[in-house]
Amino acid sequence: MCRNITTLRGLEPAATAEEIEAAAAQFVRKVTGVASNAAPASREPCEAAAAEITQIVTRLLGELPARRQPPQTVPPLRRPEVQARLAAQQPA
Repeated sequence: MCRNITTLRGLEPAATAEEIEAAAAQFVRKVTGVASNAAPASREPCEAAAAEITQIVTRLLGELPARRQPPQTVPPLRRPEVQARLAAQQPA
């Protein structure tokens, strides 16, 4: 799934761990060109990098002051069509 990285700072409610992880993974995919279904030799270093970036972003969002205005775009994981697609993928 390809999506643009959206602004997570200033969301109401605050960005979830899942949203931060998705943004970190997307960043790593964009800068490396490695797809999420790549061979383990490529996928494992990318997953480790995404985990580190997730920790850094979580800390950063916690340290920044509140925004005066919320972001103009809705993060993908909050969009109804994405939530419906994810719900459909869940095992019964």
